[in-house]
Amino acid sequence: MANVLLVEDDVMNILIFRKVLEKRGGHQVTHSEDVPEILQLCLNGLIDLVVMDISLSNSEYEGQLIDGIEITRLIKNQAGGADIPVVLTTAHAMSGDEERFLSASGAQGYITKPIIDHEEFIGQISGYLDSAS
Repeated sequence: MANVLLVEDDVMNILIFRKVLEKRGGHQVTHSEDVPEILQLCLNGLIDLVVMDISLSNSEYEGQLIDGIEITRLIKNQAGGADIPVVLTTAHAMSGDEERFLSASGAQGYITKPIIDHEEFIGQISGYLDSAS
């Protein structure tokens, strides 16, 4: 069982991701939008994978609003963070976004919302976890 950190600001998406990751994937899910807490969880080695929403409305760091791309950069630039797979999620996918977002953030994966095929989603998450171990 992996510990997945879910960084998401939409209540319905939180419920869906949590249900799919816990019930279908057998993973433990921790949810946070608090950037210092996110960084601390990752730094302490408590997280095996991060599912990161790109567009966040409530996350601040050092007094500034921050999005999922920036949070991912912060994770990847701290000790041990480079080894944690981050999967970006967005409902606003456009042509070329995947390559641009992955390059800008250092994330390993990109998944569009809504998650329709739950088995495929769990398969993708398992693949990222397997490649990290």
